[in-house]
Amino acid sequence: MTSHSETARQWVHMLTGCCAFLLRVLTWWQAASIAAASLAFNLFVLPHIGGRRMYRPIDEARGFPLGIVLYPVAVLLLILAFSSRLDIAASAWGVLAFGDGAATLVGRRVGGRQWPWNLEKTIAGTIAFALCGGIGAVALEAWMRPVVVPAPSWWFVVVAPIAAAIAAALVETIPIRLDDNVSVPATAAAVLWLASQASLPVGAASGPVVLARLPWALGVNAGVSLAGYAAGTVSRSGTAVGALVGVIIYAAAGFEGWLFLFAAFAVATIASRLGRERKVLLGIAEEREGRRGAGNALANCGVAAIAAVAAVTTPHGAAALLAFVASLAAGGSDTVASEIGKAWGRSTFLVTTLSRVKPGTPGAMSLEGTSAGIVAAFALAALGVALGLVPRTAILAVVIGATAGALIESVLAATLEGPGVLNNDVLNFINTAIAAAVALAIA
Repeated sequence: MTSHSETARQWVHMLTGCCAFLLRVLTWWQAASIAAASLAFNLFVLPHIGGRRMYRPIDEARGFPLGIVLYPVAVLLLILAFSSRLDIAASAWGVLAFGDGAATLVGRRVGGRQWPWNLEKTIAGTIAFALCGGIGAVALEAWMRPVVVPAPSWWFVVVAPIAAAIAAALVETIPIRLDDNVSVPATAAAVLWLASQASLPVGAASGPVVLARLPWALGVNAGVSLAGYAAGTVSRSGTAVGALVGVIIYAAAGFEGWLFLFAAFAVATIASRLGRERKVLLGIAEEREGRRGAGNALANCGVAAIAAVAAVTTPHGAAALLAFVASLAAGGSDTVASEIGKAWGRSTFLVTTLSRVKPGTPGAMSLEGTSAGIVAAFALAALGVALGLVPRTAILAVVIGATAGALIESVLAATLEGPGVLNNDVLNFINTAIAAAVALAIA
């Protein structure tokens, strides 16, 4: 067996990122062809010319170099997804190559304190990720700017890649087994795309309104968050992060948006406490006696907060509010479906095989829980209409989006949560993101 060298692997990982500079002189189909050829090379040629030295022990065990294969796959998908904005593909590639590689090299050499939620990731490594990934991504964005029509503003060239690198660095610390070659470029590309939709004139016009709401946002959320902590509905971390999310939503989406957030949270909290005695007996009650933590807040409200910001910074305010309502409706209705199913589901089945399983099994669904979830989605969608956030014609889109998100989440939970590839918080975030995307596609 050839000895594994993680240092050599990461240097190759970073040096390969220099190829992103070629995107300035290539068409999207030429770049995609090269990425596909690189995938074939990594699969069939690299292992026979010394490439096995870059196999990790887990790759040797499975006989398959997953990371080495996923890298060109990620690049190929970036090129195909952003064929008309290859600068975004290049910048996200830069975050993957320079950020992820630097994090491993610095983390292994410097060491130091680890993140409390993931002892395998060091703070020094995360800082190196953000710095190197940000610098590389900014350089690539600036290099690509002359061939983008119309040319992006310089604020986008500098700020967006740095924000993408920071977001990807934080996502990399999440304690899941999903390969970084998937999570990092997906996160970076999403941040870059969202930033590309922003408009300085729209943001400037919305600024006075947002600033006028800010004192109310701070006061209301401080009071409600402290009351929630005293009532035992949120943990300390949940209080802090929940308050931050609430401030963002109040300031960007107004009191109506915040009221919708509060309603979705209340629905989920009440559902969690229903039938608690039975859930405790079965060992499937929520941890921390149902207190929501920081992860819960970000997972269920992160997409909504992003959508709220988009509503006041992009020309697509109506679409952003639809995504806002759909994501929160998905989070609330999914919790209702899960908790009602645990408490009163008579026949719980696994969504991937339709075989009967115990309540609380990852990916399990029940007729009672699913019906309750759909009713909750309808109720929340109707509330969104009553608050003036979305038109009445959007109700069906919101419900279908929430249902689609819950179904896909159940499939992913049944297949990927058990092995630790994804955890519940990531699944909830995916659920809300899919719900928003489906609702937008329908509307």
